[in-house]
Amino acid sequence: MRNQKLGVCADVRTEKSTTEILEIISEVGFEAFFTGWSPDRDIAAYAKKARELGLEYQSLHAPYSRIASLWRQDRVAADAAAAELKACLADCARNEIGLMISHVYIGFDEHPPVSQEGLDRFGALLRAAEDYGVRIAFENTEGEEFLDAVLGAFRDDPYAGFCWDAGHEMCYNFSRDLLSDHGDRLLGTHLNDNLGVRDFGGKITWHDDLHLLPYDGIGDWRYNAERLNACGYDGILTFELNNHSKPGRVENEKYARMSEREYLTEAYVRACRFAAELQYVKQRAMREKG
Repeated sequence: MRNQKLGVCADVRTEKSTTEILEIISEVGFEAFFTGWSPDRDIAAYAKKARELGLEYQSLHAPYSRIASLWRQDRVAADAAAAELKACLADCARNEIGLMISHVYIGFDEHPPVSQEGLDRFGALLRAAEDYGVRIAFENTEGEEFLDAVLGAFRDDPYAGFCWDAGHEMCYNFSRDLLSDHGDRLLGTHLNDNLGVRDFGGKITWHDDLHLLPYDGIGDWRYNAERLNACGYDGILTFELNNHSKPGRVENEKYARMSEREYLTEAYVRACRFAAELQYVKQRAMREKG
């Protein structure tokens, strides 16, 4: 028997509405979900539907296309990026969603220096989060030096934590064990699989970020379970998956051929498999402790 809820991203590429997808998510067995945020999305309608279905709205994923501006000198761009993030926080608070997921950087080729000005902007974001009563989980993406800086600068801040993306770790972070570095701050997960870095020379691109179902890529899921157990994480196991391939890639095409119900059912099967693996690891660790 598992003792952790299972959640999934509701932003499936489909002609169905998000509320229709929520009905399928509930039907196949998931207990929680998250969505992305934008100003034109009806988050209140999704929250209302979630209450009707008994689903937990685990988090809102903040927009990230402007996030690098927080580290740069252009104050107008930085202010626009910060305003977007604060608007997402406000929607979290209005809809009783206790967690916002945020990137700390975007971009592969040009990394500005980690600056005090950038840290001050993230500090202001965290003070807004405190005002709203919403925690922020910063996600590992490319440029993990920015993640290290933010989580280091705000180590004792109860509104700052970590969202571990298992797939990002394998491609964007070259399989660096980020749970050993930041697992004590873990507030949520984005569980997914991929094939690592495709380029022979090691150049990473966003096309490597496949978001396959667990066990369809090269991820070592027993290793992942052992590391999650070492963190003492007992929150929702949330899966961030993609049912369509990235440009120039074909790995997700088998999902695109499935109906939404077939795809989300298969996602639930894989989620249960990993939850059972994690439960086994926990029980084994308890036996070994005596």
